[in-house]
Amino acid sequence: MSTKFSRNLIKGRIAEVVFEQMIREEGRYTVIPFGYENTVPTLAQYRNLVEIKRVINNISDAPDFALISGEKTKVYLVEVKYQSKLDKKRLKEYAEKLLKRWNPSWLFVATPNGFLCAPCKSIIQTGNIGSLSTAWVETKRQERYLKLLNEFEKR
Repeated sequence: MSTKFSRNLIKGRIAEVVFEQMIREEGRYTVIPFGYENTVPTLAQYRNLVEIKRVINNISDAPDFALISGEKTKVYLVEVKYQSKLDKKRLKEYAEKLLKRWNPSWLFVATPNGFLCAPCKSIIQTGNIGSLSTAWVETKRQERYLKLLNEFEKR
């Protein structure tokens, strides 16, 4: 594995942890780790079952988290990405891929300049992604977690 691949993998994991902790701390949603990385290790113990391979293929593109609103009326499936420089073309590609299997779904992007988040459908239609809404995480908390994210970027 290349150093660049490993570095990007670590940045991606940091973005996931930042997202999860920031949302948990805000307290508006129940956060459920949902993605491939969290599900497959548990399923792997049953790999002798023929159906497991098919199940693993079906969840390989699963979003990273499911968020359940405090009043339990809404569920958001959220994929988390890190980009050191915002690449709208790649974001649109991520959104299209995610939306094929997981509709509706959202894309959260951590960048050194701030957090972005939008429904995949909106990203595909407009080619844009807006700032993370303060309805999800208040501004001061976002600022604190952005500072933390950028501490790792400097290393």
